[in-house]
Amino acid sequence: MGGRAFLFPGQASQAVGMARDLYERHESVRARFAEADEVLGFALSALCFEGPEKRLVQTEVAQPAVFVHSVAASELLAAAGLQPTVVAGHSLGEYSALVAAGALSFEAALAVVGERGRLMQAAGQEQPGAMGAVIGLADDAIEDLCRQAADAGVVVPANFNAPGQVVVSGERAAVERLGALAAQAGAKRFVELPVSGAFHSPLMAPAARKMEVLLRAVAIARPQVPVLINAAATTDPNQLRAHLIQQITSPVRWAAMVRQLAAMGIESALEVGPGTVLKGLVRRIVRSIAVESAGTAVEIAALKEEL
Repeated sequence: MGGRAFLFPGQASQAVGMARDLYERHESVRARFAEADEVLGFALSALCFEGPEKRLVQTEVAQPAVFVHSVAASELLAAAGLQPTVVAGHSLGEYSALVAAGALSFEAALAVVGERGRLMQAAGQEQPGAMGAVIGLADDAIEDLCRQAADAGVVVPANFNAPGQVVVSGERAAVERLGALAAQAGAKRFVELPVSGAFHSPLMAPAARKMEVLLRAVAIARPQVPVLINAAATTDPNQLRAHLIQQITSPVRWAAMVRQLAAMGIESALEVGPGTVLKGLVRRIVRSIAVESAGTAVEIAALKEEL
């Protein structure tokens, strides 16, 4: 296949000051943030540009923040003539990917993402949980440890991010038990993540049920380029809708998705939006895909120069 992939980051890529340079330089970005402030009912732009960080990291703010920054950046790339051959997103990033591919309108996706963040934060308050990154163990070893730790409660693999980096999610006691078991099994590190809930686990079921009602009512068009979901590329709106419903309680298979991109012949990719998390993960998964960042005004201007 060849070509270029656009990769869209998920929650945890947010940072105070994000997208401010794009906002100051580009009218299209100002328009997107104005729309977001109005639709969401709070000043997302001010929280992105000025913080405070403790508010920006809250799920109901972080998710629309990353989404709006990512879409605004992808629209600038499109205006410069940079088009993807295939798109992929990490969890929340799949909404940005679907907008970039023409499957979802910005307006529809923004409303859904705003509600997704709110529902996932509420689910975390109703059923408090935890997440932790296990460094240095194989995927199947962690799946086995989750089964062993289940006597302390629900714990499941949530993100298969890269070889030797898997995030687990579930009830706090079970996640802590898994951390202890991982240390005994020879893990290099176990790091608890600063999150507001047990994302991509059965504890998110209340949010998933409400999201299903929302997503059944949203218009999803056939994307103009393939969208990678669960390590398979698709242009089927029904498959995309079903995946968006399932993703809140299902694991993110990022490593498998990146390997699929390599199998499709993709040799270059842009990380579109805030941060460089995906760039680092791709480097650990396959060396054949060169990833450049496309989240700041300087980075996007440099890509336009290359054209």
